[in-house]
Amino acid sequence: MVFLKNAEVNYLLMHYEAGHWDFVKGNVESNESEKDTVVRELREETGIVDARFIEGFRQNIDYFYKRQGATIYKEVVFFLMETHTAKVELSYEHIGFDWSPYQRAMEKLTFKNAKDVLKKANEFLKTQGLIK
Repeated sequence: MVFLKNAEVNYLLMHYEAGHWDFVKGNVESNESEKDTVVRELREETGIVDARFIEGFRQNIDYFYKRQGATIYKEVVFFLMETHTAKVELSYEHIGFDWSPYQRAMEKLTFKNAKDVLKKANEFLKTQGLIK
């Protein structure tokens, strides 16, 4: 999960072709750490290369989804990253993006598990004194 902090904190939401709004995510490739995957996926999906990890935040979610008639189990690990790059270069995987303040992000995100992660991230930033 990526945020940009200017006058307020804005979280990066991606609009997927299936119509839902969610965060950047992807699959771990061989010989890749979780954090390596996050950096690669962020670069591939948005063109952002200057993000830095906010240490101490790591959240897991898991869910099932259907692809070509098969039920697939997916586990996603979220880290929190700050960037100073507002410009996003969309990959073929997305049809749009939005830098959203917390309340708008909560309204825009499609899935409850994503909203839960956002709530935890926002609370974490507050406890760390990074936002009010």
